[in-house]
Amino acid sequence: MSKHTISITKTTNPKPRPDENNLVFGKYYSDHMFIMDYDAGQGWHDPRVVPYGNISLDPAAKVFHYGQTIFEGLKAYRTDDNRVVLFRPDENWKRLNRSNDRLSIPAVDPEIAFEALCALIDVDREWVPSAPGTSLYIRPYVIATEPQLGVSPSTKYMFMIILCPVGAYYSEGLNPVPIHVESEYVRAVKGGVGNAKTAGNYAASLKAQEGAAALGYSQVLWLDGVHRKYIEEVGSMNVFFKINGTVVTPALNGSILEGITRKSVLQLLRSWNIPVEERELSIDELVEAHRNGKLEEAFGTGTAAVISPIGALHYQDEKLTINEGKTGELSSRVYDTITGIQRTELPDPFGWVVEV
Repeated sequence: MSKHTISITKTTNPKPRPDENNLVFGKYYSDHMFIMDYDAGQGWHDPRVVPYGNISLDPAAKVFHYGQTIFEGLKAYRTDDNRVVLFRPDENWKRLNRSNDRLSIPAVDPEIAFEALCALIDVDREWVPSAPGTSLYIRPYVIATEPQLGVSPSTKYMFMIILCPVGAYYSEGLNPVPIHVESEYVRAVKGGVGNAKTAGNYAASLKAQEGAAALGYSQVLWLDGVHRKYIEEVGSMNVFFKINGTVVTPALNGSILEGITRKSVLQLLRSWNIPVEERELSIDELVEAHRNGKLEEAFGTGTAAVISPIGALHYQDEKLTINEGKTGELSSRVYDTITGIQRTELPDPFGWVVEV
């Protein structure tokens, strides 16, 4: 039972639910959404579930002009016995508040956020799909709403949650993708907002993403913004490389997002006694490992795909094919284990899964 009073106003015009076998990411939204307001001196107030619809903002709202906004992403899954579960939501609320702090946004009480999400999912429970590989994507976010053009933190905010049923990330199986190593543009630098989940980071990535797509590559591998040599992230995912039996991932350095799937993969690998290193990793070291036949596997990790195997790297006009362009044994094992835990098809020894 909720400890906080969350008002619920149900829609009188429910939408037809989409075909679960033809879901795509970010196209369909459930019947309701959650909203909570913040005013300086009053704090967060008026938590409510309302029908999904447009919101009205003053043209001078600070989010439009100074980008004061953050967001999160997590998923709900329908189990074989018709329960609805979440994967490590406590980690999302921790990261949301780390992002809030970096953007000078007031913290959201994790308890209220969790109760709000449960209330919203309960109202829209029928929107949690059950077809194989499908899930309910959850997007919590905060926007600055004060209508004032001075460059200063807003005194008014909205915290919102919307729900989006999505299909399997891989329509034809767990296939490796080719990645372009970006050497012109940078995503973030230490001391900036690279470790916050904020809109500007993604806007800054689009130009490089377009360039990679024009070359026929699915994603961008970012290098650090100072030396242009140390590996940071792949697109919107963290990245792992298996080099001579050891799994290496870039250490969190202030410009890399602290991924929840990344954290889960590290915990899983260590529980399997697989050697893991979190450290600086240069593109030169990676190229050398490939030339010596020691670069065995590579994969990205994130909420949307869980695991995205990397079949090739394109760097300075050279294509480095990894594991013959095939999905590696470790990548498959990690993917099968995490998705099995998420859907309660495998035991959860870590206590990651929470029922709604």
